[in-house]
Amino acid sequence: MTHVLRSLAVFLCVVALGESASAAACHNPSALGVSRVISVDARTLPVVGIQDYGVRLPLAPGEVVLTFDDGPNPASTPSILKTLADECLRATFFMVGRQAQAHPETARQVLAAGHTIGTHTQNHPLRRLPINGEVREIETGIASVAAALRRHPAPFFRFPGLYRTREAERYLHEHGIVVWSVDVDSYDWKHNDATAMLNSAVTRLEHRHGGILLMHDVKPRTARVLPKLIAMLKARGFRIVHVVPRDAYPAGLIAMSHRHSPDVVMSPVRSEAASHHGKGALIAGRQSLVAKTSFNQIFSANTRAR
Repeated sequence: MTHVLRSLAVFLCVVALGESASAAACHNPSALGVSRVISVDARTLPVVGIQDYGVRLPLAPGEVVLTFDDGPNPASTPSILKTLADECLRATFFMVGRQAQAHPETARQVLAAGHTIGTHTQNHPLRRLPINGEVREIETGIASVAAALRRHPAPFFRFPGLYRTREAERYLHEHGIVVWSVDVDSYDWKHNDATAMLNSAVTRLEHRHGGILLMHDVKPRTARVLPKLIAMLKARGFRIVHVVPRDAYPAGLIAMSHRHSPDVVMSPVRSEAASHHGKGALIAGRQSLVAKTSFNQIFSANTRAR
């Protein structure tokens, strides 16, 4: 009974956090804001990202999805959250398990702000691993993020450094997890000039007519230049889309978390259509979001052997 009450208390806390974050109105009349919300799942859109898969999210021309990898980092993530909040924006964060373990309060700040949280392995390996090592990295990363959040993350995953294998991709697909690549890499992780980096990222977004933009909230420089990037996106007429998981969490994701962290509480996914602020937020996730080619065709045509 004590365990049940504790689980219920945690569940109510998570729901309260989500509602308080999503209910906050946008008080900045000049904010870029969230244009709309779309929801996806692995059944209809198993992979996304032009760079590796040639598959786009169902975005209109000029729509951008902001994504951040490798956090949370208490030295930079809170600043990024403030910038996003000031502009009434929502993003997708792909958290590294060991980072979430080390900084659970920062991880929960991301959750409380209403952002989508996916995973990015436990230790961010950038080397070839045997399949059992890949599975361990994926599962432990999910479990660590779930424990930090006190709820399951979204069934979204991005490979560290976009180094991927066919076996790991199939494993993720079998467990109902969408594999994310990118459309445009900001290259904020390189030792390059910040102004040149921003100009290049925005120019490439224009060339692709929008898409998934990769950034890193673990980088203090990214936190410093994000306000300028958002100002540039606003000036060029881009619109921001927030991506959320569709319906309930897949059983495979729950099983992964519970194998490593059995006390994580399951919390249902809420429709956020009524909660988002910005310019006419709406849910597009109930539409049929079927990739143009099947999962097997995508991987046989596009997956690099590793």
